[in-house]
Amino acid sequence: MESQPKTLTIQNENQKFVLWEKVLPHLELIAALVSGVFILLGWLFSPEETTTLSIVLYLLAFVIGGFAKAKEGIEETIENRELNVEMLMVFAAIGSAIIGYWAEGAILIFIFALSGALETYTMNKSQKEISSLMDLQPEQALLVKGGTEKYVHVSTLVIGDTILIKPGERVPADGVIVSGTTTIDEAAISGESLPVTKQLEDEVFAGTVNMNGAITVKITKPNSESLFQKIIDLVQTAQSEKSPSQLFIEKFEGTYVKIVLVVVFLMLFVPHFLLGWSWTETFYRAMVLLVVASPCALVASIMPASLAAISKGARNGILFKGGIHLENLSNLKAIAFDKTGTLTQGKPVVTDVILHSDYEENQLLGIIASIENQSNHPLAQAIVHHVKKKTTTKLSQPQNLEDVAGWGVKAILFDKEWKIGKAEFVDKSAAKQFSNGIYEELERQGKTTVFIKEEAKIVGVIALKDTVRKETVKALQMLKEEGIETIMLTGDSEKTAAAIAAEANVKSYISECLPQTKVSELKKLKDNYQTVAMVGDGINDAPALATANVGIAMGEGTDVALETADIVLMKNDLAKIADAIKLSKKMNRIVKQNIIFSIAVIMILISTNFLQLLQLPFGVIGHEGSTILVILNGLRLLK
Repeated sequence: MESQPKTLTIQNENQKFVLWEKVLPHLELIAALVSGVFILLGWLFSPEETTTLSIVLYLLAFVIGGFAKAKEGIEETIENRELNVEMLMVFAAIGSAIIGYWAEGAILIFIFALSGALETYTMNKSQKEISSLMDLQPEQALLVKGGTEKYVHVSTLVIGDTILIKPGERVPADGVIVSGTTTIDEAAISGESLPVTKQLEDEVFAGTVNMNGAITVKITKPNSESLFQKIIDLVQTAQSEKSPSQLFIEKFEGTYVKIVLVVVFLMLFVPHFLLGWSWTETFYRAMVLLVVASPCALVASIMPASLAAISKGARNGILFKGGIHLENLSNLKAIAFDKTGTLTQGKPVVTDVILHSDYEENQLLGIIASIENQSNHPLAQAIVHHVKKKTTTKLSQPQNLEDVAGWGVKAILFDKEWKIGKAEFVDKSAAKQFSNGIYEELERQGKTTVFIKEEAKIVGVIALKDTVRKETVKALQMLKEEGIETIMLTGDSEKTAAAIAAEANVKSYISECLPQTKVSELKKLKDNYQTVAMVGDGINDAPALATANVGIAMGEGTDVALETADIVLMKNDLAKIADAIKLSKKMNRIVKQNIIFSIAVIMILISTNFLQLLQLPFGVIGHEGSTILVILNGLRLLK
């Protein structure tokens, strides 16, 4: 007889493995449902009295439905050397069976298993955003090297490699476009539904979709440091951390379980001797107490809601590094903002150009750009960018150039000496005279002025400014509506700070701040407002981000800022801060609802049991039903 081909055997094994992977996440729910079927069969075979067959069926329901939770409870008890809620449920089910309430004990196990499966579903649901993001990350990239194209694994890409991305493909790594134009769907990163036009020198991010043009991209970050990977890492970290409320509940659970067991033990004897209850009634009431006093709903009040809120934030471009930071947001009274790169674009742009009327504009701009093109200073590069955008004048090479640090540049071009820089560098009195009062007005507006001098004559002035982000005013207004004070911390001069603060609609500002100054100012703000957040993007903001109660980093900021912050806004959208605060308040509101509801249910059930009004089946339904309700209430945050 011929043996089966080896490849067929491997294929069958793979199919079994894939099937098992699909079943595994739902195993707890399947076990709960199977136990429910056995309970139904036990009742159908013996609807009026308990028989041997029904007991066997109920026992099967006990074992199948309760195995996972009993195993979890025993392992945690051994590990922590402390009894827990799971063990209370096991004791209650066994106690019910001892007094002949097989069906009720089985129903208790069934509902408890069902609520456990629902809690597991909540946790899996919170991981869904991460799993879906991971699926968006391509594993291969088309590497272009030496005129040839070759598919390689993304993990082998290094900074400087060039890859080709065709229409319809996902971007495999972070980089800048070196040829081609296209539109990119960045919904996976920013949540923004509208595609973004991308052209030469524009950044593209891993996981986004190239829609309609072939582009060549130069890799700027290794795969492990891509924006996409940072999102995954941050959310995974957040989901593993617990909020203060959750930690308190877990600590409280151990003490509470001990109290319940002591009270149940007393309940086994005290009512018989003091109140004249029969031994059967006394034991029955003790078992009911064991069921209804268990804090299942209380324990489930926080974690599902917290995980759901973290997932909701991740889906909307707000990454929390832990439940504690999400919880703290609702207590914020003030937020301090860095200026450059946070409230503003972080790049100077030319706002005003005033040139001497005796000179032809394009020619003079060409001379200015030719000289400034030799400097790496941000102001110089902003002027060159402006001139290139405005004119097609070809740039020339200066014969001689001297960069005077902190002041400006001197150059010889077309046999003439040129000076470009501060008013004091070219001749302050001549500069003021040339501008005829405009110089003071530009300073008052918070703009930086660059004067141009040819030989002994001032021939022009260019004003530059770091412009306020278009979303800043709206974002700060949203925060004010939430009752939060806004303060700007900046290293700029008083005049510049005042102008930007007025334009951005910041309530107050503190100018000329060094990194250590920002820290001391934040400490003062904490004294005044108790809970304060800091928003920044640069290395110099890291100490302040660490000092604040909640540090919020802009997603395009420096790695140091991202590592230090507690919350990251992936697309630098300041309006997301108000959204995060609203999400935090909603989460805390739901948690309070859950806690109050679960405690109220426990108190009502205990009272009615002591008054001998509560039967075990209704105690089971009331107790486990409340657990399911608080979990479902927490899941509302995913909407």
